[in-house]
Amino acid sequence: MSALLELRSVTKLYRVGRSLSLKPRYITAVKNVSFSIPGEKPAIVALVGESGSGKSTIARLVLGLVKPTSGEVLYRGKSVGTWLREDPTTFRREVQAVFQDPYSTYNPFYRVDRVLYLAVKKFKLASSREEAERLIREAMRALGLRPEDVLGRYPHQLSGGERQRLMLVRALLLKPRLLVADEPVSMIDASLRAIFLNGLLQLKEEQGLSSLYITHDLHTAYYVADKVVVLNAGRVVEEGPADAVFEQPLHPYTQLLLKSVPLPDPRERWREKLSFELEQLEKTRPEKGCPFQYRCSFAIERCKMEDPQLVNVGEERRVACFLYEK
Repeated sequence: MSALLELRSVTKLYRVGRSLSLKPRYITAVKNVSFSIPGEKPAIVALVGESGSGKSTIARLVLGLVKPTSGEVLYRGKSVGTWLREDPTTFRREVQAVFQDPYSTYNPFYRVDRVLYLAVKKFKLASSREEAERLIREAMRALGLRPEDVLGRYPHQLSGGERQRLMLVRALLLKPRLLVADEPVSMIDASLRAIFLNGLLQLKEEQGLSSLYITHDLHTAYYVADKVVVLNAGRVVEEGPADAVFEQPLHPYTQLLLKSVPLPDPRERWREKLSFELEQLEKTRPEKGCPFQYRCSFAIERCKMEDPQLVNVGEERRVACFLYEK
C-alpha cells in the first residue's frame, strides 16, 4: 500500500526583495526534504524543530497553499497539485488543517456555529438543518464539549482551548484521512493542552485519522507522536520512532533540543547555560555543508564543504551526520 503522505526531495525557495534594479535573491526555506506517513494504519508523525526551521512551509506545501520549487508532495500516491486540479473537493475533505492561532480561524462577526454548519453544507453531510444540528451536537459531545455552553457564542466568548477543540469537531464531522496540525497548542493554556492532544489521539484510534503534528514543543510531540522527523534550517537531520529518538537522540542538533527542554521540577535549575558567539548566530542557515556546523562541537572541515545525507542507523532510524557513516 502506498504512503498516505510522502515528500520526495522537496525544496522550496522564497524570493527576497522586489526591486527590478537588483538581482533577485532567494532564501531556502526547505531543502531536499523527504519523509512519509504510512497508509497501512493511522499514525501521528511529529515534525519538530526550532522557529525558522521550515516547519510551517512544509505544512503549506502539504495543504497545497504553495508549490514546491522542486521535488514532489504526494497524497495517496498522487501529487497535491494534481489533486487540486482534478478533484479539489475530495482533497479538501480528506486533508484538513488546524493552525496555530485558534482565533484567526473564525470570522469575529459570526457565531462559532457557522464554521461547523458551513462544513456540513459544503460537503453535503446532512439533508436538513435538523440533521446537521444533530451531527454537530454528537461530534461535540464525543470530544468533551457541551453544545449548550458553546453553540450560539461568538469566538471572543470562548477560550482558546474551546476554539481549537471545535476544529477537531469539524475534523470529526468530515472524517478526513489526514490532519495537518501546525503548532495547535502553542497559544492555549497548558492546562488545556492535554484535552486537545487527547482529542487528537481519540480521533486516531476511533476514526483512523493520521496527523502531521508540527511543533517546537518536544513534550507534546513525545506525548502524541508515533514517529518524529527533526528539521534544522529546512533540512531533515534525524527521523525515527518517537521513543527511540527522544530516549537516544543521535544527531547533535536533536541532542541540543532535548537538553534545552526545561525541567518539570520547579526546584531544579539548569546546571549549564547555552551560549553562542554572535558570529555563530549570524550563520545559523549555511547554504553549504551541514546546517548545524556552527553550533556543533563535533564539526570537522568536511561539515563545511559537504551536505551530510540521511543514512540508516538501526531499525527505522535515519540520521544526517558524518559521525554515523560506515
